[in-house]
Amino acid sequence: MEELKLSTAFPKANDYQRGPIPIIECTEEIPCNPCETVCPKGAIKVGNPITNQPTIDFSQCTGCGTCIAKCPGLAIYILHLNYNEKEALITFPFEYLPLPQKGQTISLVNRLGESVCVGRVVKVINHDLYDHTALISATFSKEHYENVVSMKRLDKE
Repeated sequence: MEELKLSTAFPKANDYQRGPIPIIECTEEIPCNPCETVCPKGAIKVGNPITNQPTIDFSQCTGCGTCIAKCPGLAIYILHLNYNEKEALITFPFEYLPLPQKGQTISLVNRLGESVCVGRVVKVINHDLYDHTALISATFSKEHYENVVSMKRLDKE
């Protein structure tokens, strides 16, 4: 987690108060910039050389999530810390089947794939433009916002 906090794209404490913001957990210096090219507001910058780590201008970002499905490393998710009084909302990429359904209770996990808490799916977007990368949005208790990054894969029935 400390490496991520030192990353050029990781939010500071006050950034979480803005509303939905992207969290880019990309610490590798590899040639990659789809997040920069797809951002409609120009809030994400990689620049030159293309191996730079991305940076985010949170004041420009609207939290639209377009960058999530375009990241080949699945390293971006959107977090809305103040979704409501008690819950945060996370939107993350998911490439497994079966997909969860709206209203379903799921197990949310940390960066090591360990269960952190339960969440409730509020939206599943599986658009052709996202090249088979579904976007799952789920609510969960705010107290876990620093640890939740995705969900546990559902058992195939």
